[in-house]
Amino acid sequence: MTQMSLPGPLHRAVNRLHRQWLRIPLMDRWLANELVGPLLFGIAAFTTVSLSVGVVFELVRKVAEAGLPLLAAGHVLFLRLPGFLVLSFPMATLMATLLAYSRLSSTSELTALRSIGVATWRMVASGLVVALLMSLLTFVFNDAIVPNANLLASSTLDNALGRAISAQRGQNVVYSRFGRVRPRVAGGDAGEGLTQLFYAKEFKDGQMEGVTLLDFSLESQQQVLTSNHAVWNDAKAMWEFRNGRIVTIDGESNSTTSAVFDRYYYPFTRAPLERAQLPTDAAQMTVAQAIRAEQLLLQAGDQKEARRLRVRIQEKFAFPAICLVFGLIGSSLGVRPNSRTSRSQGFGISVLLIFGYYLMSFIFSSLGVKGTLMPFFAAWTPVLIGLAGGLVLLKQASR
Repeated sequence: MTQMSLPGPLHRAVNRLHRQWLRIPLMDRWLANELVGPLLFGIAAFTTVSLSVGVVFELVRKVAEAGLPLLAAGHVLFLRLPGFLVLSFPMATLMATLLAYSRLSSTSELTALRSIGVATWRMVASGLVVALLMSLLTFVFNDAIVPNANLLASSTLDNALGRAISAQRGQNVVYSRFGRVRPRVAGGDAGEGLTQLFYAKEFKDGQMEGVTLLDFSLESQQQVLTSNHAVWNDAKAMWEFRNGRIVTIDGESNSTTSAVFDRYYYPFTRAPLERAQLPTDAAQMTVAQAIRAEQLLLQAGDQKEARRLRVRIQEKFAFPAICLVFGLIGSSLGVRPNSRTSRSQGFGISVLLIFGYYLMSFIFSSLGVKGTLMPFFAAWTPVLIGLAGGLVLLKQASR
């Protein structure tokens, strides 16, 4: 039999990776190999449990009660998988480091390393490198894959259930703009405040439907513009309202004028269009989309929602760091002399630690959304507390 050979470029790439792997110290390669098995087991176990509780039961109910096709249910399940994989990465990292180092400690292999002068922190270093790689993988998944997959899963489920929805569709689009109000008398000062309030009942196929625009930009005069449709005109850089009515209310003379139009151009920002195109859920946004959504909210003067989104943006960076926290805690617990932890015990300890950490994260996140804490501290304080706890455990294991 002839042995199959890889294509030239792929073969060279594999050889290059193999040479780089061999450059890593033997002890680190050995410890990394010990971590791979428990890590894969943890990912599979936690993903299966969370996916079953979070998605499978709901889909089974929709298949039985709402007539959801099995093929569509399978498609939705596949699209929701990345989101639950991301949740399992930190938990699997904790379980893998705890089980791997505990097994090596129970078989006296770590004791042998100590006898030849290897420091405890040096043993844990391999686990921390694996945890750091898992943090990077979590961030990539959470930013590049999960938002689009969740959005597509929601769209697929709605289409399968007969609630057709496209990616370019939004409901109840609201955008307010604040600025300087123009005085009725030249040279006067009317101050600053709400100048326009834009509302559309629906955004579909590139146009707004059921639009109402309130204009307070002129002192003692308000305009109410309603139309069936509105589209953004790039050439004129204005909104084009179609089939509507303008009502002008003069506060000084208490008079009202009204005019009907077929087409009317109004100078206003295109921010409502951008707002409608962005997902409403931060979990379905990339970091770039979330930052842009925050800018739009600040322009609209919605400070509360902007603050909530700032917390979510910080959490998008802080969440992957949980892998590093759990890697440090798991390694420090497992590396203790005579540590013995079975898979069932490791799973139970992992669940307890994870529950405590996420409860703490939820509390700090709520404080950040309410404005009690700055968004940075609301997202990163649990990470810093976890790292501090892990360092204390590592110091105790080094005695």
